[in-house]
Amino acid sequence: MIGPVMIGPSSSHTAGVVRIARAAIRILGAMPARATVTFYNSFARTYEGHGSDRAIVAGLLGYTPDDVRIRTAFDHAAEAGLQYTFQSVGNASTMHPNTIKLNLTAPDGRQTEVLGQSRGGGVIRIVEVDGFPSDFSGSLHTLIIDADDVPGSIAFIASVIAHDNCNIATMMVSRKGRHDAARQFIEVDSPTKEITLTYLRQLDWVHGIVYIPTLE
Repeated sequence: MIGPVMIGPSSSHTAGVVRIARAAIRILGAMPARATVTFYNSFARTYEGHGSDRAIVAGLLGYTPDDVRIRTAFDHAAEAGLQYTFQSVGNASTMHPNTIKLNLTAPDGRQTEVLGQSRGGGVIRIVEVDGFPSDFSGSLHTLIIDADDVPGSIAFIASVIAHDNCNIATMMVSRKGRHDAARQFIEVDSPTKEITLTYLRQLDWVHGIVYIPTLE
């Protein structure tokens, strides 16, 4: 059996968990000062025995799945001043068996909530960000764009990315209501140029962009 290069007994319960946390800190834009971690279903029953607790803390510190410091992540978190708590929900029937919710607070007070699934073999899906449904894996370069729900916004952003010679692999758009806040999740095959991100950020109807390079 060939799986990811990793530290830990299980690709889904350790390597995938690290990658979910790494995606979450990219979304937050910082290493968190505080984190509340909720393990669901299979994770809720096994997270201590399978090392998922150490793996999630290691990912929040920015470690990769093959970093030997995963084994001593709690000690490194204490040194870094990262405060964290674990919660478990053992019977969430509507959720994937290996689901984690991360509520993160940055040192400057910014917050984010990320819901991720570990699908096996180190593969993950981020299925919700701050209440907006999403569906991206971190295996491609990802753009998360907050913008007004105005006519033509999706086509315009897609056109700008295309002029950067970036091929869009997937796109998902979530909105709170008609002509209300919308969030676009766009996976592209190649890196997006900084000048393109700068141009998009200066548009009056774009309120924020998070760029996540391919996760290790």
